[in-house]
Amino acid sequence: MKVLLSSAGAKVPLLQALKTAAVRLQPDAVVIAGDSSKPVVSQYFADHFWHMPLCNESNLHAIKEGLAEYQITHIVPSRDGELMFWSEQKEALKPLGIEVLVSAEEVIRLCLDKFNFAQVNTHPQCKVIPALLHPDESANLWVVKERYGAGSQNIGLKLTTQEALHHAKTMQSPLYQPFIQGTEISVDAWLDKQSQLKGHIFRYRTKVQHGESQISQTVSLPQYDAQIKTLLEQLQLTGPVVLQAIIDHQQQLHIIECNSRFGGASTLGIKAGVDSLYWSLAESMAMDLTQMPFTPSSQTITQVRYAGDLYL
Repeated sequence: MKVLLSSAGAKVPLLQALKTAAVRLQPDAVVIAGDSSKPVVSQYFADHFWHMPLCNESNLHAIKEGLAEYQITHIVPSRDGELMFWSEQKEALKPLGIEVLVSAEEVIRLCLDKFNFAQVNTHPQCKVIPALLHPDESANLWVVKERYGAGSQNIGLKLTTQEALHHAKTMQSPLYQPFIQGTEISVDAWLDKQSQLKGHIFRYRTKVQHGESQISQTVSLPQYDAQIKTLLEQLQLTGPVVLQAIIDHQQQLHIIECNSRFGGASTLGIKAGVDSLYWSLAESMAMDLTQMPFTPSSQTITQVRYAGDLYL
C-alpha cells in the first residue's frame, strides 16, 4: 500500500493519521506527501515527498507518470480545488490499481457551489441556510462569502446590507446569507460506497483561525442524529465529510455548508471514534466493515492545535 496525500502542504496531523491508519492494515504501508509547492512542512513527516504538478487536465500525463513512478495505490485529496479533478479521474485510475478516495463528481460539484447547496431539501427539522446572489429585505444582517470553494476566505460576518454590498466588491463571486446568531458546530462523518452513514460526531468550534478550528471540543447532540443522517445520505456522499452548522437560540439546526473531504480538525473525529481514514482504506480493500463497529467516545475530548518544532 502506497498512499498519496495530495495537496499535503502543512497538513501534518492528517498525514500522521493517514500513516497510522495505513500501517494498521499493512505494517509496511508507505505514505507519500504530494504538493505542487516546494518545500512544504509535510515533506519532513512523510515517507517520501513528490513535488507534483498542479492537479489539472493539462498536467494529467505528467501526473499519471508520477503515480506510476511512486507506485501509488491510493489517493487522498485534501483541498477543495482538487476534488473535482480527482473525482473525474477516479474510474480511469481504477484499472491501474489506484483507488481515489473521493465522492462522485455531481455531489462534489454541489457542495463546492454554496448557492446550489443552499437549495437542497432535507429533513424537515434541518434547515440549510438560504443563499442569495443579491441581498434583499429578508434579513437585517448578512454573511458574505465566496460562492465557490473555501467559504472562509475573505468572509464578512454580521454586516448590514450596505456593509455587505461594500464587502462584496472585494470578492469574485459573492454570496449573501442571513446572519444567524447561535453556536457554531462541525460534524465529522463517514459514509460507505453505498452512501450509508457509518458514524459521525459533533464538535464545537471553540476558536477558529483562518477558517480552521484551533480549539475544538466534542459534544453529544443525539437530538440531531436523524437530521444529519438524512441530509448526508440524501446527498449521496461517500468517505470522510465535514458539515458546518449553527444551532440557534431555539435549538434549531441550520446547515451552513458541507465539505466532501477530510477536514482540518477531523483528526478529533478519529480520536472520538469516527475512524474515517482506516474505514476508507479498509473498504477499498474489500474488507468487511460490519466487523469494524462505530464506537463513539463516551467522554468529552478537547483538541488544541498548536505550532511545534522539528529538528533534523
